[in-house]
Amino acid sequence: MTAFHYHPDQLCGEDGPLTSVAERFGTPTYVYSRGAILANYRRLASGLTEIPGLICYSVKANSNLRILSLLREAGAGFDIVSGGELARVLRAGADPERVVFSGVGKTVAEMDAGLAAGILMFNVESAGELELLEARARARGKPAPVSVRVNPDVVAATHPYVSTGQIIHKFGVPTDEALELYRRAAQSKHMSVRGVACHIGSQILEVEPFLKAMDEILSVAEALRTMGTDVEFLDLGGGYGIRYADEQPLAMERLMYGLAARLRGTTYRLIIEPGRTLVGDAGVLLTRVLYVKQSQQKNFIVVDAGMNDLMRPTLYGSYHEIVPVEQRPTEKLTADVVGPLCETGDFLAQDREMPDVRAGDLLAILTVGAYGYVLASNYNPRPRPAEVLVDGHEVELIRPRERVEDLMAGEVP
Repeated sequence: MTAFHYHPDQLCGEDGPLTSVAERFGTPTYVYSRGAILANYRRLASGLTEIPGLICYSVKANSNLRILSLLREAGAGFDIVSGGELARVLRAGADPERVVFSGVGKTVAEMDAGLAAGILMFNVESAGELELLEARARARGKPAPVSVRVNPDVVAATHPYVSTGQIIHKFGVPTDEALELYRRAAQSKHMSVRGVACHIGSQILEVEPFLKAMDEILSVAEALRTMGTDVEFLDLGGGYGIRYADEQPLAMERLMYGLAARLRGTTYRLIIEPGRTLVGDAGVLLTRVLYVKQSQQKNFIVVDAGMNDLMRPTLYGSYHEIVPVEQRPTEKLTADVVGPLCETGDFLAQDREMPDVRAGDLLAILTVGAYGYVLASNYNPRPRPAEVLVDGHEVELIRPRERVEDLMAGEVP
């Protein structure tokens, strides 16, 4: 049984009806399943039994403190891309030596915070960043643990906005440049070379691009060895695709088999950085129908959640299944499901066959546990939704709904 299922005609989150969640906390509200998150983590961890390594959850997918704590308790480390994410994982009790700091635009303050915390390593993405990190390490009298994010120029089938592994992208550095950065780092008493890193994109459904990327960073690690520099970690990044509609998710077992075959007999430790793989299918967004507008040319289902609450359809053209919380016999209606914002691009689905819903009906938008709330905004000024965690029959409020007053705090009229 999946975490979100009908029983018999009521959509439930684990063991409780979602109608009661909406009645208690209002709409729109994000609902996450504790059981689904832990099951996803354990499934992934079981595939790594033959490969010494570390699962570093990608915090950008969903940074709620309760979810970070849940994954930390399960054994996860963390992949972060900002000082704010570093503060969050430390607040959630993370061991800094299980934290990897990625991102192309690290600031002085962020570098200082990472050095002070004692993180596992910085994934360096440019010569300028390496130079600045060395200066900050020198100033603090503490060597900076580094890896270089290699851009393996691997083409992976995904949305162009989340493809990151080609030389045309802003992320990482080409192999030749990476080797030069490693030479500089190895010669500096203010830096400690820890690993080789890459990340080729997000929502990738094919195994082969990841194996090609692993071959590339393995070759870099072996080249470093011939230069007299040994590394401990090979960081493959994340981007492991899941099912949103009818696509086949990435075959993680086949990927782990291929990685194990490459790493068996070596001294390297693998780091992977899953985000949506752990939390994507563990979340739904509850929203209530406000109006149904019907015409000869176009039908609209207007709901109280919009692109400010869930940006992915507008930003990427992403598909999310939308289902009624209460099933009943009904005719079908082809309509756009749209939000209340003053933007034509404010839609959650377009030309979607939907039940012929009525004002007041509850809908659930599925597979929004990743890149849902973290992309939410206060446009038009609208408070961000509540977030709750379900565990069996228990429902825990893990972030209250914002108030309009919260949005004006700190401003001067």
